[in-house]
Amino acid sequence: PASNMKLLSSAAALHYLGPDFRYRTFLLGDGPLEDSVLSGNLILYGTGDPTLSHRFFPSETAPLDSLVNQLLLQGIREIRGDIVVDGSYFQGPDLHPEWDPEDLNDEFAAPVSAVSLAENLVTLRVEPGGWVGAQPSVHTEPADAGIPLSNLARTHPAGTRSRIWLFREVPTDPIGFEGEIPLGGAAVWRRLPVPDPLAFTGQQLRRALSARGSRFLGDVLTVRDPERSMVSRGPASPTDKSDQAQPRILATLEAPPLLDILRIINKESHNFFAETVAKTLGRTVLGSGSFLGGAEAVSRFLTDQVGIDPAEIQIKDGSGLSASNLASANVFIRTLEFVEESEYWEIFLETLPEAGVRRELGRMYRSPAAGNLRAKTGTLDSVSALSGMVRTRAGERIAFSILSNDVRSEFRAKRAEDLVGIRLASLTRPFPN
Repeated sequence: PASNMKLLSSAAALHYLGPDFRYRTFLLGDGPLEDSVLSGNLILYGTGDPTLSHRFFPSETAPLDSLVNQLLLQGIREIRGDIVVDGSYFQGPDLHPEWDPEDLNDEFAAPVSAVSLAENLVTLRVEPGGWVGAQPSVHTEPADAGIPLSNLARTHPAGTRSRIWLFREVPTDPIGFEGEIPLGGAAVWRRLPVPDPLAFTGQQLRRALSARGSRFLGDVLTVRDPERSMVSRGPASPTDKSDQAQPRILATLEAPPLLDILRIINKESHNFFAETVAKTLGRTVLGSGSFLGGAEAVSRFLTDQVGIDPAEIQIKDGSGLSASNLASANVFIRTLEFVEESEYWEIFLETLPEAGVRRELGRMYRSPAAGNLRAKTGTLDSVSALSGMVRTRAGERIAFSILSNDVRSEFRAKRAEDLVGIRLASLTRPFPN
């Protein structure tokens, strides 16, 4: 099914979470607050919010700036403990074990964590040095990203061709640069997934504190194990003899409603947002905020609510990036029928790309399908898919699902999808109103 999986994940999210569900991110303190000093750790605790980026804020770092501003409004000017980035709300790896290793340096395969910033991506800007033979300068956006770099590139004479290669074997390796860039030439830009989302966010929180004149004396630490989390493990038991104070909330960020996130998932086919929602489903439905938990939650929705035969599905992730996902066309038709009978039908349909609309489903422009057909696309190597809804000329509403595997050309497969969509939109068979 490729990215048609997002249609199933979105339907499950509306069913279990509702369109008004909102993520929250918290800053907590675990020590006494006297005058302007927090004598303890500053804990950044996330529940999976994927929206902390320029997409919903003025800049990539603005979400953390907002949290720090809330501290300043309370008069907190000094932190005498550590910054603890707590990602224990989700479990398991940040990267799906079945994703193609060759994709892991691409921005569409960003890691999925309970604490995220800038969609867990960093932008690199490579600029020529000041003289021929000089090492180019490398800048990150956001700045001070704390990502190790290995720069083997050189500046070549003006007028030569720019050839810069970025490489790393696995996402946790340093980012390597090779090649040449001409003196005085244009900068080379590239976006890459960050190796450790929690550490990356912690460094940006440190920067936000420093930029606003707050004094910070400790280190940046990360927590993934719920047993080591002062937040996830809950209040201390009566037999707990530790003298650590229970954390209290100092600042909060609330995300836009889930419906806004679903629009991004389906209209932009955004894998990071889709996987975050899937992990949230796993945590909410099964108590397991992992890739496995998310896949099981979507499977349970399809079998228990939609009535799908388990033999028709094999769910591995929420985005469709795994080639091990399996589903029949019937699964998508039945899911569309289920949502159509729910209170969420109109808003669900609105999240799907519309034919003939630029930046959505620009195909089928100036055809009977334009402004009419709404469907989710899907593309992997040798795979193309399109599932959704269209109205005929007679006003009949038709659900359709086209899944093409082992195709020689995804382009030709999509052309065939368009012809089917246009033909359905052109039907004039009698239909009772």
